[in-house]
Amino acid sequence: MKTKVNEISIKYQGNFKISQAPKVTSSQSATELLFCSWNKDQIGLQECFKVMLLNNANKVKGIFEVSTGGITGTLVDLRILFAVVLKSLAVNLILAHNHPSGTLKPSEADKRLTEKIKNAAILFDIKVLDHLIITPDGDYFSFADEGLL
Repeated sequence: MKTKVNEISIKYQGNFKISQAPKVTSSQSATELLFCSWNKDQIGLQECFKVMLLNNANKVKGIFEVSTGGITGTLVDLRILFAVVLKSLAVNLILAHNHPSGTLKPSEADKRLTEKIKNAAILFDIKVLDHLIITPDGDYFSFADEGLL
């Protein structure tokens, strides 16, 4: 009897070369790219957590939606997050989530989660460059710019 198992894969959607990929140069450029990827019908209703996957030249390999939650929070499963990060061979990350309320101040839970992801990434020689909080009108808070990373 032959045993069968499923093959795990990751899929990139899009038809462009990495040389044509946008390069992240600042928290503002990252926010603009992330904001464009957000569902504008949902950004003011539910929290969503995304990760921007970057190569070693900070060119965007892709954006992955890790979770969608409720009005005031979303659950981020680090195993799912890092399954995608490792499979994509990203070397730098930018974390992002929205605050439907429009508040730009990070919560203590936001700070703890950022530290937890940053520490896990270190084990894989992956760098968390920033964690952005984005509001429905496109304003943002950058952990890196504010010295919280």
